[in-house]
Amino acid sequence: MFVDKAEISIKAGDGGNGAVAFHREKYVAAGGPDGGDGGKGGDIVFQVDDNLSTLADFKYKRKYKAPNGSDGSGARRNGRKAEDLVIRVPRGTVIREKESGCVLADLSSDEPFIAAKGGKGGWGNAHFATPTRQTPRFAKHGSPGESWDVILELKLLADVGLLGFPNVGKSSFISVVSQAKPIIADYHFTTITPVLGVVSLGEGSSFVIADIPGLIEGAAEGVGLGHAFLRHVERCRMLLHIVDVAGSEGRDPKEDFEKINLELERFDPALAKCPQIVAGNKIDLATEEQREDFRVYIEAQGLQYFEMCAPIAMGTKEVINAVAAKLATLPAVKHYESEPIPEEILLRKKNDGFSITVEDDVYIVEAPWLGRILSGVNLDDYESLQYFQRVLISSGIIDALRARGIEEGDIVSIYDFEFEFVN
Repeated sequence: MFVDKAEISIKAGDGGNGAVAFHREKYVAAGGPDGGDGGKGGDIVFQVDDNLSTLADFKYKRKYKAPNGSDGSGARRNGRKAEDLVIRVPRGTVIREKESGCVLADLSSDEPFIAAKGGKGGWGNAHFATPTRQTPRFAKHGSPGESWDVILELKLLADVGLLGFPNVGKSSFISVVSQAKPIIADYHFTTITPVLGVVSLGEGSSFVIADIPGLIEGAAEGVGLGHAFLRHVERCRMLLHIVDVAGSEGRDPKEDFEKINLELERFDPALAKCPQIVAGNKIDLATEEQREDFRVYIEAQGLQYFEMCAPIAMGTKEVINAVAAKLATLPAVKHYESEPIPEEILLRKKNDGFSITVEDDVYIVEAPWLGRILSGVNLDDYESLQYFQRVLISSGIIDALRARGIEEGDIVSIYDFEFEFVN
């Protein structure tokens, strides 16, 4: 099954918690705090794998979570850093943030991409010892890992994209000019997945050509197979438009040419401006009048035109030479640059970390990460409570409570911990 688009959720690992521990050893007086730090959570890393050609794996698994870092322990033993979760994708996969549509990465090279960073490990109580605070009974919890909903889009890396209606001879053409072996048959949509072929022009000279499933009128709106595969010509440096010049299926070759170009423009106006060479196929079935009429029509539009009979390789060499000459004048295959995620989305994700509800004049604060921190707070230790207060301030919870209208003396409830609000 060829799948070229998928939506998944990724979550990096949380950092491990710091430890609260004190040195205990015979003959060693006042050993002091020696709690170790938590380990860093695992990252979510995307890596190109040339053995993959489809995103089918993501059709069945849509949630990916990296492991959490290990907690610290006594004797200043730090928690182990969690292993990264490596997600392998085909070359040419573009990763977008779902809500904004911004490009996070274009995986066209071998360089891995860290899509979500693991949380930092929390400090053990050994870090909080000072001359005036010699026995800190609290530690810092690990920070949560990043999480995103992302869209994966596979956009084939090809220099040339073959265009044309179904059954005009695109598969026959790519089979004779490259080592690609597409399925060839005399019915529409024989090609239902893109096929890549490498055209060799001699030592050290070659280019990649993509056989795109046949387009029909309405493809840009999802008719036929075209809508699913038009994205694969977006990267192409140029287009080779193959037309059945004989009109062997009762269609007018001029109308075919115009309809395909209209679908390109509707899908992406930039595609309509992509350099294009036209090849009139099935000349063995066409009359001299048909061939000449179509030649005049294409050349009048300022486009290069060649005739061929693809199954027997008649004229295909001339087409390939013209394509190679044109490619030599064009820039490299399109690469999608990463885009910054809008600030409002980043702020909302940060503030989505907690919720506040009011019931019977009690302000109830809920946050999964806050419960973990609260579980490590020593409510009988003043310094530990001060640390918890700093967490409430830095996370924006105190400001959010004030925005909800809380007044001094009102009750705040955080899981099983309640206290009176003090301005």
